[in-house]
Amino acid sequence: MQWRALVLGLVLLRLGLHGVLWLVFGLGPSMGFYQRFPLSFGFQRLRGPDGSASPASGPADRPGGLSGPSWLQPPAPGAAEGKRRRAPRRPGQGVCGPAHWGYVLGGRGRGRDEYEKRYSSAFPPQLRAQMRDLARGMFVFGYDNYMAHAFPQDELNPIHCRGRGPDRGDPSNLNINDVLGNYSLTLVDALDTLAIMGNSSEFQKAVKLVINTVSFDKDSTVQVFEATIRVLGSLLSAHRIITDSKQPFGDMTIKDYDNELLHMAHDLAVRLLPAFENTKTGIPYPRVNLKTGVPPDSNNETCTAGAGSLLVEFGILSRLLGDSTFEWVARRAVKALWSLRSSDTGLLGNVVNIQTGHWVGKQSGLGAGLDSFYEYLLKSYILFGEKEDLEMFNAAYQSIQNYLRRGREACNEGEGDPPLYVNVNMFSGQLMNTWIDSLQAFFPGLQVLIGDVEDAICLHAFYYAIWKRYGALPERYNWQLQAPDVLFYPLRPELVESTYLLYQATKNPFYLHVGMDILQSLEKYTKVKCGYATLHHVIDKSKEDRMESFFLSETCKYLYLLFDEENPVHKSGTRYMFTTEGHIISVDEHLRESPWKEFFSEEGGPDQVGKSGHRPKPQELNVINSSSNCNRVPDERRYALPLKSIYMRQIDQMVGLI
Repeated sequence: MQWRALVLGLVLLRLGLHGVLWLVFGLGPSMGFYQRFPLSFGFQRLRGPDGSASPASGPADRPGGLSGPSWLQPPAPGAAEGKRRRAPRRPGQGVCGPAHWGYVLGGRGRGRDEYEKRYSSAFPPQLRAQMRDLARGMFVFGYDNYMAHAFPQDELNPIHCRGRGPDRGDPSNLNINDVLGNYSLTLVDALDTLAIMGNSSEFQKAVKLVINTVSFDKDSTVQVFEATIRVLGSLLSAHRIITDSKQPFGDMTIKDYDNELLHMAHDLAVRLLPAFENTKTGIPYPRVNLKTGVPPDSNNETCTAGAGSLLVEFGILSRLLGDSTFEWVARRAVKALWSLRSSDTGLLGNVVNIQTGHWVGKQSGLGAGLDSFYEYLLKSYILFGEKEDLEMFNAAYQSIQNYLRRGREACNEGEGDPPLYVNVNMFSGQLMNTWIDSLQAFFPGLQVLIGDVEDAICLHAFYYAIWKRYGALPERYNWQLQAPDVLFYPLRPELVESTYLLYQATKNPFYLHVGMDILQSLEKYTKVKCGYATLHHVIDKSKEDRMESFFLSETCKYLYLLFDEENPVHKSGTRYMFTTEGHIISVDEHLRESPWKEFFSEEGGPDQVGKSGHRPKPQELNVINSSSNCNRVPDERRYALPLKSIYMRQIDQMVGLI
C-alpha cells in the first residue's frame, strides 16, 4: 500500500507543480483573439528554432551559424509554390463572426497579469471623451498656429513660429522641394479633417481661402506622387463633402459653390500629365514643374510606390469629370510595373528605370518605395470595382506571404518568433537587411481591410512595442540589433492608422489604450511653442523645426476618429475609404461607373493581370466598415487582450523593453 500512496503523492505533486507554473507564467487556456487553444495540462511552451524552451527567441545561437531571431532564416521549403502561407482570408469567412467570439467567454481561473491589468479593462466613456477632446485640441493647436504664423506658405516651422515654402536656393533639397509647391499645402491637406471634426464654419472659411488664394500656376518642381496624394486627393475629398446631398458632418455646403475645387483638381492633374509623356515604359517621371513640365535634367529612376500609387486620385477625377485620360495614364503605370515583377517570386523591386524597365533597386518590402503600391491595388478595387485590381492585389499578397513573412505560422498560437515582414531580394526572396521602417506600420490596417485581422494584430503589436520603448517610431529600426538605424520621427500617422482600423474591426479597448499612449507621447515629446515638431532623435528627443502637413491630415484625424465613436464616419450609414494621405472618399456606385471600362479591359487583357490563376467575382471582397461588418463582437470578448500576454511579453523582449 505504501508504494501506491507514494505514486499517488508524486502524481498530486506533479499536478500541483503544473498548476503553479500555469498560474505564474500564464500558459493555461488561451484567450487568443482569433484562435482556439484547447485546455491542456501537457504544458506546451514556446520553443525557438533551436529547440530551447523560452517565451522569446533572443540572441541565442541558431543553426547554420546564424544568430538572432528566426526572421534571419529563409522561408520554409515550398514557399515559392505558395504552400507556406494561407491565402488571405475573405470577409464572410468568420473574421468578425460568432464562431470567433463564442468560445472561452468565462474567466481564466487565475489572476490577471500586468498586461491584462493595463490593457484589457473597459475604457470609460469619460476617458474616451477626454482623449477625443485632446486629439481635437492637438489638431486645433497645430492648425491655428499654421494659419497665424505660416499661411499662405506651405508648412509651419513650429519652434520659430514662421512659415516654410520651397527651398529656392537649393533645388537639390528634395526633402523640402518634392513636397512644398508654394500652394498653401497644410491648409489644403487639412480640409476634410475640419469637416470630420464637425467644424463647419472653419471648413467653409478654409475652402473659400483655397478657392481665392491657391494657384498651381507656379514655377515649382514637385514630386508627382506627393502633389497627387496631398493636394489632388484633398481637393477631391473636400469637393465630395461639399456636394454630398446627405451632409452627414453638418452643413458643409458653400454658398454659390460651382465645383471650384473639382476644377482646381483638374488644373493640377493636367499640370502633372507631362510626367507620363516621353517615357518608354508608361511609368511616369518622378517630378514635374507645374509651369514648364518635366525638367530637362529629370531623373529616369523612380520608386514603385511613387509611380504606382496614383490610381485612386486619378481614377476619382476621371470618373467625376467623365474624362478617361487621368485614370488611363495611372492604370497604364500600374500595369507596366506589374509586368516587371519577378517571374520566380512575383515580387517587385523598389526603384525602377522608367525608360528601360530595369530594376535599379531590387529590395522588396512593405515600407518606403513599395508601401502604397500594394495599398492602392486593393483600394482601387474597393472604389472602382475593377476585378483586375483585385487579381493583382491577391497575387501580390500571396507573394508577400510566401517570401516576406517570417516567424511562426499563427499570430496567437504555436512556437517561435512572432510574425514579421522583412526586406528581401525581389528575384531570390533572400534577406537583404535586418531593418524595417516606420512606413510599414500601415500594413496591419491594410490587412484589416481584407479580413486578415489575426496577422494584423501581431504586426501592429510589434510596432507598438517599438513605440513604447521610444515614445515614437524611429524612421528605421534594426530588429537584429534591437536599435534604431535612422533616428528621426516626423509625426508619421501609420501606426495610428492601423490602431484605428484594428479598433474598428475588433472593438477591443486595447487599441484605445494604445491610442492614448500615442496621444500622450506626442503631447509630451513633440509639442512646442507653435505646434508639434519632428523628433530629430527618438532617444534624446531633440527636435527639428518642421510640422509636415500629414500631421493634421492624418495623425490627428485618425486619433480623433479612434475616440469619437459617434462620428458620422462610423454612424451615418455611408461607407468611407481613406486614401493613403488619410482623405475620406465615400464608396458609392457612382465611382464604379465608367463608360471606358471595356476600353481598359481590352488594352490590358487578362494575360497582363497576373499569374494567380484565381479570378474572383467582382463582389468577392467587401470594404470593411465597423458600422456594418464588425459590430457582432460580444461585450465579453471586448475586454480580453487581442494577443495572449505571453506573446506580448515575447515581443516586448524582442525590442528590448524587458
